[in-house]
Amino acid sequence: MRDRINKLPPDADVSYRERLRILRERKIEDTKDKAGIQSWADGDDYGAIKPPDDYHFEPIFNHPAGTFVGYDGWSENFYHMMAEHPVFIDPCDAFANRWMNCMAWTRPIKFHPDLKYDHLKPEQKKYGIVSGIGADAHFGGDYAIGLTLGWGGLLQKLAHYRARNPGHDDFYDAEEKTIHGIQVWMRRTVEAIDKAIEAESHPVLRENLRQMREVNEYLIEGAPRTLREACQWICWFNTSSREYNRDGAGCQLDELLRPYYERDLQAGRITADEAKYYLACLLLNDPHYYQLGGLSPDGHDMVSYFSYMILEAADWLDSSCNLTVRVHDNMDRRFLHTAVDYLFKNKNGWPRFSGDKALSEGFMKKGYPVELARQRVAVGCHWMSLPGLEYTLNDCVKINCAKVFRLALDEMMASDGEKSTEELWRRYDAHMARAVRVTAEGLMFHLENQVKNEPELMLNLLSHGPVERGLDMSHGGAQYYNMCIDGTGIATIADSFAAIAQRVEREHRLTFAEMYEAVKSNFAGPQGEYIRMMLAASERYGGGETLGDHWAKRISASFTDQVNAMDEVFAPVKFIPGWFSWSNTIVLGKEVGATPNGRRDGEPINHGANPHPGFRRDGALTAMTNSICAIQPGYGNTAPVQLELDPGMARGEEAVDKICDYILTLFSKGGTLLNINIINAQQILAANENPDLFPDLVVRVTGFTAYFCLLTPEFRKLVVDRILVA
Repeated sequence: MRDRINKLPPDADVSYRERLRILRERKIEDTKDKAGIQSWADGDDYGAIKPPDDYHFEPIFNHPAGTFVGYDGWSENFYHMMAEHPVFIDPCDAFANRWMNCMAWTRPIKFHPDLKYDHLKPEQKKYGIVSGIGADAHFGGDYAIGLTLGWGGLLQKLAHYRARNPGHDDFYDAEEKTIHGIQVWMRRTVEAIDKAIEAESHPVLRENLRQMREVNEYLIEGAPRTLREACQWICWFNTSSREYNRDGAGCQLDELLRPYYERDLQAGRITADEAKYYLACLLLNDPHYYQLGGLSPDGHDMVSYFSYMILEAADWLDSSCNLTVRVHDNMDRRFLHTAVDYLFKNKNGWPRFSGDKALSEGFMKKGYPVELARQRVAVGCHWMSLPGLEYTLNDCVKINCAKVFRLALDEMMASDGEKSTEELWRRYDAHMARAVRVTAEGLMFHLENQVKNEPELMLNLLSHGPVERGLDMSHGGAQYYNMCIDGTGIATIADSFAAIAQRVEREHRLTFAEMYEAVKSNFAGPQGEYIRMMLAASERYGGGETLGDHWAKRISASFTDQVNAMDEVFAPVKFIPGWFSWSNTIVLGKEVGATPNGRRDGEPINHGANPHPGFRRDGALTAMTNSICAIQPGYGNTAPVQLELDPGMARGEEAVDKICDYILTLFSKGGTLLNINIINAQQILAANENPDLFPDLVVRVTGFTAYFCLLTPEFRKLVVDRILVA
């Protein structure tokens, strides 16, 4: 870690914009420091920095197998980590500290050794299920709880409900120790700020440090009163939660912070530029997933002048960011235009856009009122959450549907019975129904046992129910249990069905035996390659009313029904389907042999709900969009559109208006989430050859943005292929 103290001469320009420029340059250096370290590869930017070389956290084990589990193990280790964690101060920053480690990563054994689910493992392996058992976080807390109470108030709340819930001392002891650990880290930070003040020669930066000290000393016990205090408290929660188990869910940032700014403004203690500086420093501290705009529970547009200020602050920072703009029919078109303009201007993959109509109406189909549906905000990679109310494991549970398809194909071809797409569908659908049931059974096992493995000690504090009941969010503390089950590989499967239907059944250019022999041999030899290219050139998903589109709709409709059917089996827990692969696109592809769409053995499956790259080269954006809208499961989770645009579409009124129109059309047709990259193809090729030369290149990998240089070669190829042949 580089020394950040006393680097600027006393007469240096340290205006708010200049401080952010300096901080951005330092962030690029931090990014270079993290290159090659596996912990930081192929994920969100996070905002973390590399710890000092002499820092090493040694966990304390409370299980004889050599790991830590349960309330005691996690709280004891968290307190231990906070007591030792390095302190970081930058006099140009408004806020103290960054995170450098994650306690969950230090566990030698990732799941409680005594909790066995061997009865599920054979079929989980058979169907390529990412089960979610033992997965952490991936639901959203309600930051308003923490901002209203502060750490001291949270301790008082714990004491109050401890008295009302005898027999739950293990829960309350662990939560108190968690907060005490954070307070220890804060006190050590205040001491470090004192030293930084002594070392700082620039009068403006010294005053910034003095105010930083005052804010942090107060926040050890007190609840935030000002915008600066509120942002610093959020930084403390975010960094602490990252240190605990890498949680990264955010909140409705504009409405959460606007009252603090208005009170500061009324009291005459803040300027607009100062507020934007604080907001930019908050986004720098950790790019959590924050939503802007959308509809309030009573249906009014939540876009305000403060929403614009957050966008402008992100523009000042010009770095990786995970802002989502919630789009609805009556939103301020000017705000949408501004958001898209920043997308063109900075080319950092932010903001992304979610569709209120489909998300709210879909969640209502699960039996929830519209007022609640509107509160389910975008605070994750592809997912929504009711802040502090529901437990979901969004994005943690995947079924490798392409593997299920290949299993059905092998089974049909090994039989003496009928060979047809309908017979293949019958077998595939039956296996998928079983895969969904096994996945749901795994989630029920998780809900029963996760508290013994890894309780949610940080997010419990910002949720409605755990403290009041003395129960972990994973184990009875939440008000709603809406468990996510994502399908993956929809294009791989749809294109495979379509290729067989077209080339074998309709055109008779191949027999089933010839097709299968080519697939089984991984398209070996000249004849195999000829067959591969013929199959790959069939009517594919994403083309618009093609055979592939027909099969994709059938696949999604059946999967949706199968997931929804689990509601009755495991009531009151509910299950919500989606189509999203996240970074599992590569890993899941390695589990699947060659497929009849021309995909070779081990190659990635398609990304999320998108067609396979290169399905057509005529820029048929409308057809692709219509195809993705048509396969939305429609129950409140997403099947995102991943869109890559070349900056040849120059920034300007016409280009911005076209994208605004596209966004509104997408969501009017039932789209749920749109991720956009504006990337120069030549730059991506050059960066792929030598990523170190492009340390500031940010791309939207999937639901998250990341620095390109922190992606492994395999992941860079995934992004490159998608961008160059989309």
